[in-house]
Amino acid sequence: MGAWKLSLGAWLLVLLSLTQAGRNFRLFRQYILQHREEQAIKEASLHLGLLAQSPASGLWNPPIESTIRQPLDHFNRQDQLTFNQRFWINEEYWQHPSGPVFLYIGGESALSMWDVLSGHHVELAQKYGALLVALEHRFYGASLNPDGLQDQNLMFLSSQQALSDLVSFHLFITQKYNLMSNNTWICFGGSYPGSLSAWFRLKFPHLVFAAVSSSAPVRAQLDFRGYNKVVADSLLNPVVGGSKECRDAVAEAFSIVDSLIHAGHLEKLAKDFHSCGALKGTSDLFEMVSNLADIFMGAVQYNDEGVQWGSVASLCRIMTNQTGSPYQRLMVTNKVFLISMMQQCLENSHEEVLRELRSTNLSVSGVGERQWFFQTCTEFGYYQTCEDSTCLFSHLISLPSELDICAEVFNVSRDRVQEAVAFTNEYYGADCPKASRVLFVNGDIDPWHALSVLRNQSRSELALLINGTAHCANMMPSRPTDPLPLIQARKWISAQVGEWLELAQKITGDH
Repeated sequence: MGAWKLSLGAWLLVLLSLTQAGRNFRLFRQYILQHREEQAIKEASLHLGLLAQSPASGLWNPPIESTIRQPLDHFNRQDQLTFNQRFWINEEYWQHPSGPVFLYIGGESALSMWDVLSGHHVELAQKYGALLVALEHRFYGASLNPDGLQDQNLMFLSSQQALSDLVSFHLFITQKYNLMSNNTWICFGGSYPGSLSAWFRLKFPHLVFAAVSSSAPVRAQLDFRGYNKVVADSLLNPVVGGSKECRDAVAEAFSIVDSLIHAGHLEKLAKDFHSCGALKGTSDLFEMVSNLADIFMGAVQYNDEGVQWGSVASLCRIMTNQTGSPYQRLMVTNKVFLISMMQQCLENSHEEVLRELRSTNLSVSGVGERQWFFQTCTEFGYYQTCEDSTCLFSHLISLPSELDICAEVFNVSRDRVQEAVAFTNEYYGADCPKASRVLFVNGDIDPWHALSVLRNQSRSELALLINGTAHCANMMPSRPTDPLPLIQARKWISAQVGEWLELAQKITGDH
């Protein structure tokens, strides 16, 4: 168990990603991570315990961890620069030699062996006798060179390069296990890797037979106002503990915050919300209101993750408590958050944010904040603004404030960000990618579903929207306490995977 805990300390599932919010959101994700780690330890303990009780099962073979040497630039074969990309293989369930291959795609955070040991894709591998492989995304985790985060190297960080990495990895696995055409490949991914999963099938249909794409924002968008619209709808939704009273109280609280800002009462705001330092100008105010909004955005995006204080229902109980004004209840919400995160104060310094994003220090675990922000500036946008009149939060959360960071950190102008977003949609097809054998899975509580495929595009490009579930909920391991819509959705996904495998066998048999 000691070795497992050491490994889990470096574990951050890709499901915890995809946000352009502030520091509070990062703290929220780390808390969710800790909860998921504890669940993974319990599951691993149970799994190994069952193996020990079954002499016929033999000894447990832990996943294989290794690296593959990849070109730094797949599109310039005269460039000899390379890097080591990390991967894992779980052979435990594979029905050798003809069983399928399930590819778990990494994204903007480190992977670990737990990505081939835990999750619904692992349950599907066990059911269908699949070889499980997982590839960490370039420039995240340990899959980058020591100087990888320098500005001059980030030009090699893109979704196009990442898809080419998957092509090389496909060839590597095929050669390593002497795979044939009857070894059907199906890829899985959630959040940004959910987009990669769909795009891998779209761009390389001869390599991967089908794809499950969960919570995938396949439509790049510069001004992602729809994110906070879904947050508002979710705070209103009684299915997850929301109500009109809750939504209205949140809106009123932030309206009072904006009024105090306009009146110049910055010292009061700093004191009321436990700011680590004085609020110096508009940039610090932007960080403060973003941090406060993060609490609600995080609760919606990761609702029902088993964190009692961090759910829509728990926050709405505070915000609808008749003790004090909505502004005072927002103060209580922030204090509960800080105590839960073991933080003594709220860090609102914009200069500190810039310092962190400019840092080129490497970390082999966690979310790559600098790298991911670079990708939003050069490919996706996804800036979660609040300039729309229907937004519950502060209108200081604006597009110019987000785009200024692209210029300040990476010298990427606003026009170039807009051009990059337009190119991404043209290159992949946005939310009408015209692929085949792709299943798009989303939860209607998840704000990211607004940028995904929500309706069937054809007989083989399918969409599944799950009532009352949040970001990548379907990818988590099955639990007895899962809501009925989620249980039914997983059955539907499993049946679809089974249909694909049957179809693949028929096609290869015909040939």
